[in-house]
Amino acid sequence: MKLTYFGHSCFLLEIAGARLVLDPYLSENPHGAVDPATVPCDLVLCSHAHEDHICDALNLARQHGATIVAPYELANHFATQGAAIIDLMPGGGINLPWGRIDLTPAVHSSSLDLPDGQNRPMGVPGGFLIRAESRAIYHAGDTAVFGDMRLIGRHGLDLALLPIGDRYTMGPEDAIEAMHLLRPRLTVPMHYNTTSQIRADPRAFAAAGAAVGHPVRVLAAGESLDL
Repeated sequence: MKLTYFGHSCFLLEIAGARLVLDPYLSENPHGAVDPATVPCDLVLCSHAHEDHICDALNLARQHGATIVAPYELANHFATQGAAIIDLMPGGGINLPWGRIDLTPAVHSSSLDLPDGQNRPMGVPGGFLIRAESRAIYHAGDTAVFGDMRLIGRHGLDLALLPIGDRYTMGPEDAIEAMHLLRPRLTVPMHYNTTSQIRADPRAFAAAGAAVGHPVRVLAAGESLDL
């Protein structure tokens, strides 16, 4: 299994022969713009409808024939634009030839920013639990810490991808609490330092996690991790 970080909440997960892009923020990513044409993939997972999590979903779907996986309303929004979709709701999931994807709850919002400055509600936000090759990976999406994270981690997690930027998601202290609940073997922080509103020190977070028994690996944009 190989994980590549593109900055913000965007990752490429290569597992069991499948290539999954998570929260596709590539072409406009302040951590380093990436041409979606250079990231072939089979599935594009969108946790919610905010632009910094869906920016290149349609581009990836059209250029690579990828299927978009998203909460029901958001998935159907993409379907009206010609994309192949898998629509899910929290608590549900789907078995695929290479593994399984479950949509988990998240405490956040989900809406599209319209050209006139208005927002269009897009149902519920979520996170993703991905299982294959006897591995379990949790991408939390944008979320606060919540008690049912204990249930998400109840069968064991090899990797948790957690936001630490504060203001719009949990900050570093609450992310430590999330690790207590999830108990992953390893955590990678995300959703920080993209804008001035979500400044956080990932190295300090890693040190705080290590001090209470939770290993943390900080990835730079473009860096990969093999598990």
